[in-house]
Amino acid sequence: MTTDASATAARRPGERTLTALGLGAPALDPADASSHSFPGGGRWRTEVPSCEGPEALAVILKEASRLDVPIHRISQGSGVWMLSDAEITEMVDATNERDIELCLFTGPRGTWDIGGSTRTDSRGGGLRARGYDAVAGCVEDAVRATELGVKCLLVADEGVLWTLHRARAAGILPADTTLKVSALIGPVNPASYAVYERLGADSVNVPSDLTLDHLTEIRRASGAPMDMYIEAPDDLGGYIRMYEVAELIRRGAPLYLKFGLSKAPGIYPYGHHMRDLTLSTARERVRRGRLALDLLARHGADGDMAPLGSRLPGKLNRFDTPA
Repeated sequence: MTTDASATAARRPGERTLTALGLGAPALDPADASSHSFPGGGRWRTEVPSCEGPEALAVILKEASRLDVPIHRISQGSGVWMLSDAEITEMVDATNERDIELCLFTGPRGTWDIGGSTRTDSRGGGLRARGYDAVAGCVEDAVRATELGVKCLLVADEGVLWTLHRARAAGILPADTTLKVSALIGPVNPASYAVYERLGADSVNVPSDLTLDHLTEIRRASGAPMDMYIEAPDDLGGYIRMYEVAELIRRGAPLYLKFGLSKAPGIYPYGHHMRDLTLSTARERVRRGRLALDLLARHGADGDMAPLGSRLPGKLNRFDTPA
């Protein structure tokens, strides 16, 4: 998973004009660049999040074709338990047909549970699985989803991550199942990022407010693929970092560019009462992706995209699993 650390963007935003005015930026430091890449080549992949069912998926695929937006992964946030078998199968078939990875969220999480700690000022507990039964529900979701052909599972609890990794190692889940850590528990330092990798994470969503230096620090500790909202939903801060995409790739590769959407109401857990909003925001997420990719192209930094259809993370460091 290593590559030439000198990879840089061809041009930074505003570079020529500012240099002509005597306001040129300091030269990029090659030591800041990530030395990692995806297996099979490429330093970045794309992800469209918050695809809450077959109808939203159809909208995303149609808009991606219209705007020529390449997609490596499509993810859902409400959870496996909010979809019927028929809906999951329809989504699996549609993404398989286009060689796109489908990622579904696993079950019970603290923010929807009966416990009150997440509603206190401290937000204690967060999305984590409360008690044995919640872990069991996540495992139930994981087994059901993979039996229906889902190859990527989204988790928001360290214990659930480790349990699903052990299940994968034991052959209970398919060996090529990938496990993705949610942005809602994303690590904010290199030590914790490396722990998630060792617990079984195949990609780790970091908060979108991490600085460029933070990404470099993480990359010196771990080569596990990183997911990052280029535009974050409001409940994750609403940050919009399109002009930084080239530098985010240079520092954070291998990196999934997630095309989120700010200034939009939350849609989890999804139901048909939120249909119009969900379909319109799904369409706009793809458009936001096109805007980010256009920026990369204008700066001459759109090379090094991983091949479409690639999904595995390469060799990663893991804790030993119990016999």
